[in-house]
Amino acid sequence: MVFVQIQRTFGKPFAFRILNRCNQNLAVGRNLETCKIKLRTHFNTALNSSSKNTSQNSSKWLLGLSGICGCVTIAIKHCPVAHCKTNVIKSRLDHLDNEDVKSDAKFDWSGFFKLLVPELGYLIAAIISALAAAFINIKIPIVLGELVNVLSNFSREEAQNILDEIKKPALKLVKYYCIQGLLTFCYISLLTTVGENVATSLRKQLFDAYLRQDIEFFDRNKTGELVDRLTSDIQDFKSSFKLCISSGLRATAQTIGCVGTMYTISPKLTGLMITVVPAIIGTGTLMGSGLRKLSKKAQSQLSKSTAVADEAIGNVRTVRAFAMESKENEMFGQEVESSRKLNIQLGLGIGAFQCLANIALNGIVLGTMFAGGRLMTRDEISAGDLMSFLVSTQTIERSLAQLSLLFGNVVRGLSAGARVFEFINTTSTIPLSGGKKIPFHSLRGDIKFQNVRFSYPTRAEQEVLKDFSLTIPAGKVVALVGLSGGGKSTVAALLERFYEIGQGKITLDGEDIKDLDPSWLRGRAIGFINQEPVLFATSVMENIRYGRPDATDLEVFEAADLANAHSFITGFPEGYKTVLGERGVTVSGGQKQRIAIARALIKNPSILVLDEATSALDAESERIVQEALNNVIKGRTVLIVAHRLSTIRDADAIAVVSNGKIVEQGTHDELRRKKGLYWELIRQQEIEEEIEEMRGHFF
Repeated sequence: MVFVQIQRTFGKPFAFRILNRCNQNLAVGRNLETCKIKLRTHFNTALNSSSKNTSQNSSKWLLGLSGICGCVTIAIKHCPVAHCKTNVIKSRLDHLDNEDVKSDAKFDWSGFFKLLVPELGYLIAAIISALAAAFINIKIPIVLGELVNVLSNFSREEAQNILDEIKKPALKLVKYYCIQGLLTFCYISLLTTVGENVATSLRKQLFDAYLRQDIEFFDRNKTGELVDRLTSDIQDFKSSFKLCISSGLRATAQTIGCVGTMYTISPKLTGLMITVVPAIIGTGTLMGSGLRKLSKKAQSQLSKSTAVADEAIGNVRTVRAFAMESKENEMFGQEVESSRKLNIQLGLGIGAFQCLANIALNGIVLGTMFAGGRLMTRDEISAGDLMSFLVSTQTIERSLAQLSLLFGNVVRGLSAGARVFEFINTTSTIPLSGGKKIPFHSLRGDIKFQNVRFSYPTRAEQEVLKDFSLTIPAGKVVALVGLSGGGKSTVAALLERFYEIGQGKITLDGEDIKDLDPSWLRGRAIGFINQEPVLFATSVMENIRYGRPDATDLEVFEAADLANAHSFITGFPEGYKTVLGERGVTVSGGQKQRIAIARALIKNPSILVLDEATSALDAESERIVQEALNNVIKGRTVLIVAHRLSTIRDADAIAVVSNGKIVEQGTHDELRRKKGLYWELIRQQEIEEEIEEMRGHFF
């Protein structure tokens, strides 16, 4: 072991002094190269002080120094919290705060009307019912006026005949009230049906739009915001739509109808009232533009707080492992507090609007009573006319009050609807299906990358692959190795056509993958197994069958057996019916990986892509999973993205990737003899493994 050799060469105090220096440099957040430079200084200092008592040859010094650098590498690998740069974003909040909360999304009226077409029958019936209810409300003040006129024409001596005289208007009033109640029930129930149907269609369209988006879309947008649009935004839009018909349409019809009725009673009083209405409308319009912007900002802030919560809950094990509960609470609290302030501002704005509207409407009533009294003294109107006018005025007041209350909901609903349609109308560059399909019996599995250039859309200025060329012959196993960030996993993602390449070509059996059906390519031709496979919160059986939904139970059992998973699955209390937790948290990493292998195998793919499929496992789990992989790669074209080089020694070819290019290629033995980058990677991993063994021995 390297540490033992250092200890034998320089003594235990010297060896531990160097390890202590390593920990000190890591603790202050220095990066790898800085640590190595600092440790060389400490090494030389310690070496000079010990040279008086010890005389060693240069090879031992080099061995000691390589061991120290290996310590640094291992420590940084296993202590990511200690090794953090101070000049990067300090928290997720910095990233969220830099996001533009303003949205230029416009409400898609044509898309909305398309949703309404299937519901036109219900909608028309609801509108007719609402208008009929409004018409009844317009007639009620007139009947009340008739009733008042009857009462005002009777003296005390004629009281015995009053019941006969008021019977007709009273019965008419009762009839109107009953019809009004029935119509109200009709339009509310019909609108509920229309609203729920439209909301369901919207949710289906939005979810379908999500699934059709490119992977780039999910790189740019947070899960919390996407879920928020699928739930709360559609709920806000549905509520606004229903209120627009039930309250808005009815209130508008009542206002217009009552104005007509009032004009027939007294044009003078009606003219007085109408002079105030433009002022109310103008004030509402001015306030509306500001409230609309504030509403969009408040909704965006709510999405940000949802995103923080979604990340924390989804990664709760990481939060717990680093004891970051208080930090997550603080971040979520800040976002919720910002949301609270914005919503309070929005509420104050809506409240101010309603306040001004109520003052104006009550002023109309008082003015009507004063002016109406003067007209009665001149016998221009009767007491019943004034009563009808006052009730009509109050009906208008209630209607305008409903419209003022509706205003805030409409603003919020249109903003929410715009956000929903924004993503529904977002088009993807890579279709989900459509194109050529190579017959299964003709599919060989020859893969070629020809001068491929690629940058991730979210980091367009950083080119990941540069003139990348690679040939993977049919039925062969080719491994990609290299330093982290060199572009290995990107190659696997491009083969699955998760992204479009900038330049070059990727072919399968001579066919450009752009011309092939993506659904066939991913669903039948390629089996993809990555480092952290995601399992669904359903049974083991359904998780494996997810690879091919029409697979029989027997085919599921065979795939699991081939993946070395059958034995542990049958050991579960409910066997294949055992329900896994969210993302498969109830099974170990090795078990999860073998279930994922079975899921990929059940579709019998001609090509397997293994993206660091064993790098996150312990030694025993890696051995079992590696045995499963060795069983399934026979006769298939296999691309392995490898971190642990010990797992790819038997590959037919190994390509070494550095800075987006292949710098070396050959078999394991050929590359070792070259003593290039591959040899350096092997030496580094050997040192890391020895340091790991040393850590286990001493700590």
